[in-house]
Amino acid sequence: MAHGIPTTGELAEAVREFLERDVMPAADGRLRFLTRVAANVVAQIEREVALGGQHAQAHAERLSTLGVANDVELARAIREGSLDDRMDEVVAATRAKVVDKLRVANPRHLRSADQNS
Repeated sequence: MAHGIPTTGELAEAVREFLERDVMPAADGRLRFLTRVAANVVAQIEREVALGGQHAQAHAERLSTLGVANDVELARAIREGSLDDRMDEVVAATRAKVVDKLRVANPRHLRSADQNS
């Protein structure tokens, strides 16, 4: 809470709720569609604020376990074949990053993937 109250997350939540509760029901056609898009963007911002730090830390830890500092080094190590004997770990780390991204971008995709597996 670097900047006090309300927090960034609380501000985003207020904007999203305004769009969903007040604007969307009163809008038609294109404006309703664009309002839904805007509400989804603000919801994504809320999730990024809430989860971004812990996702970044977890990914850094996964990369460190693989002996690389960042995604560029990971890609280089994969290309060079230096992680071929640890491919299960590479796949797990990469999959975890994708899951984290989906948790922010659109968690519904995770739920639908779980239902289809």
